Amino acid sequence: MPWARADGRIGGMTDFDVRAVTEDERRATLDLLGRSLHTNRISDDSWAQYGDSWPAAHKFGAFDGATPIGIASSFDTEIAVPGGAVLPLGAVDGVGVRADRTRRGVLTAMMAEQLDDFAARGIPLAALHASEPTIYGRFGYGSAALGKTVWLPRPAARLHERVPAAGDVRMLTPEEALTEIPALYQRIGLHRAGMIGRPAEWWPIAHDRLVGPQGSHVVAVHSGPDGDDGFVVYDTVDRRTLASPDEGAVLKVRELLAADAAARAALWRFLLSIDLVSGVRARYRPVDEPLALLLADHRHAHTTDVEDDLWLRPVDVAAALAARTYRAAAPVVLAVADRMLPANTGNYEVSPDGAHRTDAAADLALDVDTLGMLYLGQWSATALAEAGRITAHDPAALARADELFTTIAAPWCGTYF
Repeated sequence: MPWARADGRIGGMTDFDVRAVTEDERRATLDLLGRSLHTNRISDDSWAQYGDSWPAAHKFGAFDGATPIGIASSFDTEIAVPGGAVLPLGAVDGVGVRADRTRRGVLTAMMAEQLDDFAARGIPLAALHASEPTIYGRFGYGSAALGKTVWLPRPAARLHERVPAAGDVRMLTPEEALTEIPALYQRIGLHRAGMIGRPAEWWPIAHDRLVGPQGSHVVAVHSGPDGDDGFVVYDTVDRRTLASPDEGAVLKVRELLAADAAARAALWRFLLSIDLVSGVRARYRPVDEPLALLLADHRHAHTTDVEDDLWLRPVDVAAALAARTYRAAAPVVLAVADRMLPANTGNYEVSPDGAHRTDAAADLALDVDTLGMLYLGQWSATALAEAGRITAHDPAALARADELFTTIAAPWCGTYF
C-alpha cells in the first residue's frame, strides 16, 4: 500500500504506517534513534533518570506492524527573531530510520507528518541541528546560523589590560549547577536572533547529566552589579602522554552565555586564568564574537572551523515574515515556493513596514529552504543569488533585499538539542 498524506499526496510505495508515538513506545523509539546514530541502547538506570526528557508528545514514528522503524521527534519552545520578537518554535530534536529501512520513503513520510502537525498547531517556524546537511533542504530547512570553533593557547592567550575586570566569578557545586543555571538562562534571555527557549524536558539530558554529581563538566557563574548575569560550562581533557608529560589539560567549553559584554569578557578571563591548562577550545561560538579583540595579541585567537549550526524552516511563511523587523529600503516582492506545505507558495511583499501576501509581480524567486537561510540575516540575498538559490527577476532588488534582511548581530542559537 502507498503511504498517503491526509491531503491525498502520495509519498511512495511503502509497507509501513506513520503515526503518533504512544506512551509505551517511548523507550523503543529512543533506542531506535540511538541505533540510527550509532550509540548504545539506553540502560535501565539512564532511562529511569532521563526518560522524562523523551515524552511521547510531538513524536511521530514509522511502524512495521508494532515495530518502530523510524522516529521524528520535536519539542515545543520559542525562538528570538530579528527585531526582538519571540515566536513559537518546533525544535526537531531526534530523527532516525532503522538501517535496513532507509531510502524507502520512511524519512519523507515522517517529516511530512511532522510539518503538517506544526502547521495545524499554528507553529510558524521549525528548527534543527543537521547531522547530515544534505538531507534537510528537501524538507524546506535552510542553514540559517553558523558557529565557529575557537582555540586559545595558554599561556600566550591573555586579555589585554584595558578589558575591565568587573564582577566576580564563582564555581558551582554539582547540586548548585542543577538548580541555579535554568533560572539564570531565563534571566539572560533570548537577546540574539536564533536563540531558543529551554523547556523543562530539555534540561535533564542536555544539562543535568553533564553537570550533576555523575557528570564531568564544571560550571562557573559571573556576578555583576545586578546579580548573576553569565555562566560557562566546560569539561577538561587531559593531553598528557608518556612523550609529553607536561602537555597540560584542554578546557572544552560546552557553552558560555552572558547578558552583556562585560560578563562575557569576565568569563573568558576566568577560563584563561586556570592553571595547568594548555589551551581553551570552544565550539559553536557566534561568528561575530570579537574574542580576538579582547586579547593582548589578537593572533592567539584561532578560528579553527566555521560550520552550520541552526537550520530553520518557515512553516507559516506569512506569519514568520510579518513577525521580524526590516531595515530601511524600498519594498521587495518574494515569490516563495514550498512543495511540502503548498499553502505557503505565493508572493510576499517585504518592506520596513512589515511583510504581507501580495498579487504584485515578484522581484525575487526562491524556495522555502532558501527563505530559511535568509530569514535570520546570516546570508545575504546577493550571495544566495550568486549561489543559484535565488532567481532575480529584477537584479536591482537584490541590493534592496540585502538591506532589508541584514542584522547588526549575526544570528546564533547557543543551545544543543
